Amino acid sequence: MSSIGVVNFSSEPGSVEIREIEKPIIGEDDVLLEVANVGVCGSDLHQWTSDHSWPVNYPVVLGHEFGGHIAALGKRVIGWKEGDRVVSETAAIIDLNSPLTRQGLYNLDPTRKGFGYGVNGAMTRFVKVPARCLHAVPENLPFEQACLTEPCSVAYNAVVMNSKIKPGDRVIVLGPGTIGILCAAVARLCGAEVAIVGLEADRERLNIAKQYGCEGIVGDASAWANKRDGLGVDCVIDAAGASATLKIALQLVRPNGHITKVGWGPQPLNFSLDPLVQKNVTLQGSFSHNWPIWEKVLSLLASGTLDVKPIIGGVWELKDWHEAFDQMHSGKVVKSVLKPS
Repeated sequence: MSSIGVVNFSSEPGSVEIREIEKPIIGEDDVLLEVANVGVCGSDLHQWTSDHSWPVNYPVVLGHEFGGHIAALGKRVIGWKEGDRVVSETAAIIDLNSPLTRQGLYNLDPTRKGFGYGVNGAMTRFVKVPARCLHAVPENLPFEQACLTEPCSVAYNAVVMNSKIKPGDRVIVLGPGTIGILCAAVARLCGAEVAIVGLEADRERLNIAKQYGCEGIVGDASAWANKRDGLGVDCVIDAAGASATLKIALQLVRPNGHITKVGWGPQPLNFSLDPLVQKNVTLQGSFSHNWPIWEKVLSLLASGTLDVKPIIGGVWELKDWHEAFDQMHSGKVVKSVLKPS
């Protein structure tokens, strides 16, 4: 039995197309997941335009933000049954004996391979998922929203775990994409005063960020950063997909402040890091997420404390993937969602 899938087939720009995909054969510790919804991530767009900075196992089905119903179970899988509503983490392959995995930090295991670049992802009807990746989705949470647990978990890890933002902190987020807006939303939940910064072309996205109680700024954010005491903000979260924004972060952060970089940017920096030293600033990377973060985020989504509806720009059938990608790539929408089934 086969179905269609959105496949990234080579490193040449634009090498994504619909192809016939065989139904996966699951192992003893896997489930077969029938995909209800899958979010389009910025990394899917980067593989489509071929300006990514990570190895890809071509050809590969795209998609790592997904949820659906369990269609079949491997014989060693316990605690789940057919029909269960679930979302899946992204770490499809990990080394269970890695010291990082043993600490629960399997997201940082150097051998980790994720859905949509290392193994086939979820922009198709069925996907093979290790049972250890699964989380139950509450009945009151639609899959259109539940499939965004993954980017919400990226934001939670960046803001809560790696930035340690406190109530009353002043925070600037650079880049009003999905991750940037979600970082701003989570920082608001932490009690921070938040501004999110973008370009002229980002005005619509900045307006969406305002729905989370954030100030939207086009261009120079120095006045907002310095308005309390002239020294800058407590924390800058760099969620832009360019290296150059780190220079802006160093200008906006206060002495003894904190910068968390969550946006990828393969370009060389080409500027001095002396301000990092002179200001005594902490620079923190933030990558991915792990099991307890997913559980907390699902609770926030199910309760409505974190609402992703404002960022969802539309739901497209799988055959219309190109329009869904283009709408996001052009900045017309923050997040596109596909419906494979």
